[in-house]
Amino acid sequence: MTTTQLSDLTRLLPSPAEDVRTAPIVAAGLLGGYSAARFTGNRPLGGVVLGLAGALAARTWVARRGPGTAAALGAVYILGFGLSHPLAKRIGAWPSVLTVTAASAAAAHVLSDGAAER
Repeated sequence: MTTTQLSDLTRLLPSPAEDVRTAPIVAAGLLGGYSAARFTGNRPLGGVVLGLAGALAARTWVARRGPGTAAALGAVYILGFGLSHPLAKRIGAWPSVLTVTAASAAAAHVLSDGAAER
């Protein structure tokens, strides 16, 4: 990808990054990633949805709160995805996805979005 192509892509992103609410993006990434994988039978497609939403949220976390908080929130997001699998064996797939989505979105709100409102 050339610099020009990358520049064209970044113009499609909401700007400035600090104005983007990340809790809904996190929820869309986890719910959308699971839904895409489940309903199409294409797990890599679910990974693309999860990854794109995570990258968009991370952009805002870095801009708003710095790399440390961004790393912590990224870990919560990825761990939520990973933990949803064993949790699904105990409580079912949808309840598991909803649980980790709520926890990840809440973390994004408290550590990033809520801090922007103060």
